[in-house]
Amino acid sequence: MSSNVKKRSALGKGLSALLENSETDITTKSANTNSGLVGSVSMLPINSIEANPFNPRTNFEKAALEELSQSIAIHGIIQPLTVRKLGRDNYQLISGERRFRASQLAGLTEVPVYIRVANDQTMLEMALVENIQREDLNSIEVAISYQRLIEECSLTQDQLSQKVAKSRSSITNHLRLLKLPVDIQASVRDNVISMGHARALVSAGDESLQMAIFNRIVEDGLSVRDAEALIREGYVEPRINEGNTKKSASPIKITATQFTFKEHLGDKLSTKIELKKSTSGNGKLIVNFNSEVDLNRIIEILNR
Repeated sequence: MSSNVKKRSALGKGLSALLENSETDITTKSANTNSGLVGSVSMLPINSIEANPFNPRTNFEKAALEELSQSIAIHGIIQPLTVRKLGRDNYQLISGERRFRASQLAGLTEVPVYIRVANDQTMLEMALVENIQREDLNSIEVAISYQRLIEECSLTQDQLSQKVAKSRSSITNHLRLLKLPVDIQASVRDNVISMGHARALVSAGDESLQMAIFNRIVEDGLSVRDAEALIREGYVEPRINEGNTKKSASPIKITATQFTFKEHLGDKLSTKIELKKSTSGNGKLIVNFNSEVDLNRIIEILNR
């Protein structure tokens, strides 16, 4: 098996294609020489490397870093960092910030690196793809990475799917999490609720209803299945009528078939769909969009 095939297996097709691009790859055996083979490892002083401002990861658990630091102190860095050269004896991380921070804790004075040249957009794309492929990001961080790749690197969801070797439905499900209220997103990031809970809440309705069901999930310790059943049965937030303290009438429930249709349409259009019914039998089917571009994308899908 060729070395290229091995690299692709380890890194994923999208990242492998980026790293094998000769225009962005100038690694050498020594940071102080121009000789050597592409793909070789150099040793750099750790104080010559600065953190990557584009890194989507914002939370580094202290205990996990200390554990990795102890391992690095004993075994060294098994997987080299990837950096780009900014100037003489000045480098910036493209990927591997967790290993970089753990190496600092371990007191290392130099670290093994791959040195690459990339402009800021290429660097951003490489960092995001690398982290999605190889780091244990939480669901919100992954969603933010996907969103940045789409918006800042001008990728379609299909192109993104190929780059990160993930299904389009997986990408869509992550992106939909960013439509949730900030409090719910934070709870996913902090492992208060699971991604399964969050996916159910996306289809619950408006923000007020999402928060009401979210509070029920947290307060009552509801499972994902319990939350889905609550939403499917047409749960609405108890409201206080003006002028008295009586609760409003029972909500108008949608059927299981109607709920399935709403979910299927939302997945097909990659957006949030709301289905509302009134006591008189009429109602609304609402297709949400975020921008003019997003609206045109939905129209194009419906016109196919």
